[in-house]
Amino acid sequence: MRLHQLKVEYVAAEDRLLVRISTSSNEEVMLWLTRRAALRLWPVLLSMAQAKPEIVTQPSPEARRALVGFEHEKAVAKADFSKPYEQQPERARPLGEAPILVGRIEPRRDPEGRPVLGLLPAQGQGIFITLDDRLLHGFMRLLQNAVARAEWGFKLAVPGAEAVAADAAPKTIN
Repeated sequence: MRLHQLKVEYVAAEDRLLVRISTSSNEEVMLWLTRRAALRLWPVLLSMAQAKPEIVTQPSPEARRALVGFEHEKAVAKADFSKPYEQQPERARPLGEAPILVGRIEPRRDPEGRPVLGLLPAQGQGIFITLDDRLLHGFMRLLQNAVARAEWGFKLAVPGAEAVAADAAPKTIN
């Protein structure tokens, strides 16, 4: 199963972020991220972004921050945010029709050393996503923009990256 699209949107009625993940095999998983979950997820994503060997081996913290910002902007520039999320009611939803409330975040590495992000409920089955640079940084940008729209009183910043206005926010990774 291969990731097809990823969308993060703020749902005011729930005061939560809805993460929608569709696959090339016509499946979809929906997840709720609360304010607290978003705050806990961000350092995990930053840690994944900072774990690249060319960043870790930099001698100074300033150089590491600058390189993370550069890598973030470079990956986001390559991501395709142009197509809207495809709404397909006939998609299979292997984890159920209702979004799962994320209660646990489990970072790990796959056998090839790529970062894998686990988004799971407090009890039960969730989803594990293997993140390449484009997907990791694209997800980070989507999360940044959704949190800005939520007006939760905090900002998710990437060290060394230039801020992008929330009104020019991408809504979907294709």
